[in-house]
Amino acid sequence: MAVSEFLSKAIQDFFVAFGVVFGASLLAGMSSIVTMQPPGPAETMRQLSENLKIWAVVVAIGGSIDPIRFIEHSVSAGYFSPAAKQILLILCAFLGAHSGTELIRWIVAPR
Repeated sequence: MAVSEFLSKAIQDFFVAFGVVFGASLLAGMSSIVTMQPPGPAETMRQLSENLKIWAVVVAIGGSIDPIRFIEHSVSAGYFSPAAKQILLILCAFLGAHSGTELIRWIVAPR
């Protein structure tokens, strides 16, 4: 995998995870308004953003266990570079999900 291809995939994983958390939280807030359900839109958005973080990472890296298997096979075969790249991609996805969660927390914070 070339450096530009890797960076492209890392940036894509970041924004996919960010979008899953941010978009789903905003839509959950809207649904809370429409249905008038407690605890209210702000708390609904905050709770959902925290609960979705791990699922956003799973979506960004492909939605399956294959990346983890790839890491295991690479390390057991003695190839650490592909495993390190995959771990970095997972880290980028986590950073995107975490950034989305922090932005939602900032939006719903009491002023």
